Amino acid sequence: MDSQNTSAISSAPTFFASHRLRRNGLAAQIAGRIGSGMLVLWAAVTLSFVSLQLAPGDIVSLLIGEQLRTPEVEAAIRAEWGLDEPLLSQYLSYLTRILHGDFGRSYILQTEVSQLVLSQILPTLKLTTAALFVAIIFGLVSAVLTAGRRIPRGIAGALELTLVSTPSFWLGILLLYLFSFTLKLFPVSGDRSFSALVLPALALGLPLGAVVGQVLRQGLERALEEPFALTVRSWGTSGLVLRLRHGLRHAALPAVTLTGWLVGSLLSGAVITESVFGRPGLGRVTVEAVLGHDLPVVLAVAILSAFVYVTLSTLVDVLYLWLDPRLRSDSPEAAR
Repeated sequence: MDSQNTSAISSAPTFFASHRLRRNGLAAQIAGRIGSGMLVLWAAVTLSFVSLQLAPGDIVSLLIGEQLRTPEVEAAIRAEWGLDEPLLSQYLSYLTRILHGDFGRSYILQTEVSQLVLSQILPTLKLTTAALFVAIIFGLVSAVLTAGRRIPRGIAGALELTLVSTPSFWLGILLLYLFSFTLKLFPVSGDRSFSALVLPALALGLPLGAVVGQVLRQGLERALEEPFALTVRSWGTSGLVLRLRHGLRHAALPAVTLTGWLVGSLLSGAVITESVFGRPGLGRVTVEAVLGHDLPVVLAVAILSAFVYVTLSTLVDVLYLWLDPRLRSDSPEAAR
């Protein structure tokens, strides 16, 4: 066996060991991101419990809300929330119930809060998913078609500034007036068909897409000035292919960061948007709960919002590691 084959065979274990270490290191980083997310979620649940304890007034009165207060209702609340037990026992019981999806009972609506949330979460998920799709498509198209082009960039920038400066509810009213009342192309309210989803998704997604488009355009313009862009152009690659296949990956990190942060605001934006368009969902439930002082429902929606935000933030952190290997602590690029 010659020396070249001997060297290749001897280096094989080192290669596989290095590959295994990189894989284990990436898995450890992902596990660390997930652990951090769970810690933040635990802090959010704990904060909701502390807020309930520190709120002015009697806890029983807060939980009853505007429901008629009777000795039977008071006894049921004290038994459900363990208000006669020590504070630590109340806290541990609260954590256990949240882990099992038990958010208590709405004494105003006379139903379990978890059932109420589950019955209304699908319309809200449909709206936020459609709004996110609108935001991504609008941001991508705006950035790719206008990056590095003076006049189109100025027009797109003015449009994006207008959208960012316009509240979603005001944009929704304008869309209703134009496309529903004047042109009669879309229904005014409800959730009976796909057409009823178009205007709410546009009202909620376009301002988000305008911000994403601004950040993505800046990153894409920086990427097009890098040496790799000159090399790709020398191959005869068209400008559009250069932007889509090569530039976007280098420009994606800031936009992904911003998108992950702003997506958490979609739920809060859905509260107003669902009210404007008369749609069912968590938004209307939250408004009614706040107006009726239905604290168990408010706490449940707050915890659900925290869960969605933490989940999206964790997914964005993991996506970082896939988009840019330099962020991996065990990669050669990170070691430099």
